[in-house]
Amino acid sequence: MNTTAEVKQKKKPIWLFALIGILLVGYTTYKIWNSFTHESTDNAQIESNATPIVSRLAGYVDSVAVKDYQEVKAGQVLLTIDDREYQLAVDQAQADLLSANADMSNANAQLKSTEVNRNVVKANLETQKIRTDKAKSDWQRDQSLLKENAITRKQADDSKSLYETAQKQLLSSQDQLAYAESQINNSKAQIEKVHALIKAKQAALKNAELKLTYTKMVAPYSGKVGKSNLQKGQYVQPGQTLFNVINNEQFWITANFKETQLEKLKVGMNASVLMDGYPNIKIQAKVSDFSDATGARFALLPPDNSTGNFVKVTQRVPVKLSIENIAEVKPYLKAGLSVTVEIKTN
Repeated sequence: MNTTAEVKQKKKPIWLFALIGILLVGYTTYKIWNSFTHESTDNAQIESNATPIVSRLAGYVDSVAVKDYQEVKAGQVLLTIDDREYQLAVDQAQADLLSANADMSNANAQLKSTEVNRNVVKANLETQKIRTDKAKSDWQRDQSLLKENAITRKQADDSKSLYETAQKQLLSSQDQLAYAESQINNSKAQIEKVHALIKAKQAALKNAELKLTYTKMVAPYSGKVGKSNLQKGQYVQPGQTLFNVINNEQFWITANFKETQLEKLKVGMNASVLMDGYPNIKIQAKVSDFSDATGARFALLPPDNSTGNFVKVTQRVPVKLSIENIAEVKPYLKAGLSVTVEIKTN
C-alpha cells in the first residue's frame, strides 16, 4: 500500500506543472495586451554630436595637449601647429600697412602743397587780370590821344605792346591755374588709390592674423576627445581631419520604427528605454520628432524601385526621443550604444 508521503510526492509535479502553465498563460496574455498598448523596437541607439577637428592650414604639429578619450572643456586648446611662418606673415602685413599709411601721409602733404600752389597761381591770375585791364585802358586812351596828336606814335605803340604782353601773361596764368587744378585732382586720385591700398593691406593683415589663430585648435564645446594618432612634428594639410570631439552634454535617442508602427506614434508620448550594455539602467524618454524620410533615403546608394527589380520591404523611419532623466543616466550614456525602446501608445 502507498504511504501518505508517496501520495504527496506524486501530487507535487502536478501542482508544479499547473503553476508553470498559469505563468505561461499570464505571460502570453501580458504580451498580447502589451502589443496593443505599446510599440517597441530594438533598432535604436544613443546619439550625440561629434565634431571633427579639421586643420585649416598646412604645417607641422608643434604640440598635442590632449590624449585619447580625454575629457575637455569648451575653448580648451587641443593642438598647436608651428606658428613661426604665420607670425612672420603677420609681421610682413603690419609692415606693409605702415608703408601704406606713410604713403597716405605723403599723398595728403602733396595735396596740401598743390592746393597752396593753386591758391598762389589763382592770386597771380587775379593780379594779372587787373594789369591786363589797366594795360587795355591805357592803350585805348593812348589811341584817342594819338588821334588828337597829343602823344607820339611811339608812345601809342608802347601802350599796345604792354597790353599784348599783359594778355599773354594772363593766358599763361590761366594755363598755370588749370595745371594747378589738375595737380590737385591728381593728388586726390592718389589719395583714393592709397586709401584703397590701405584697405587691402588691412584686409591682408586681418587674414594673416586669422590664419595665425588657426594654429591653435580649441574644443568647440565640452566633451571627450576620440581616437588620435597625432605626434609632435607630424605634417598636416588643410582640410585634414585630426580627431573628433564628442559632446557629452547633449544626448538623445534615435529609434528606427517600422512604417507599420507609425500610425500609433505621436509627439509627446512617453517611452521606456533599456540599454543593452547596462540592462539595470532605465531611461525615461519622450517622442520629440519624426524624420521626414525613411532610413533608406539617407543611404549612400538609395534603392530605386523604378528599375523593375522591385521587392517590397518594410521601411523604417527614424524617430527622435529626448531623454527626460538625463541627470540620472548621463554617466552611462555613450554615443552609439544599442538600446531597446518601448513607447506607450494607449
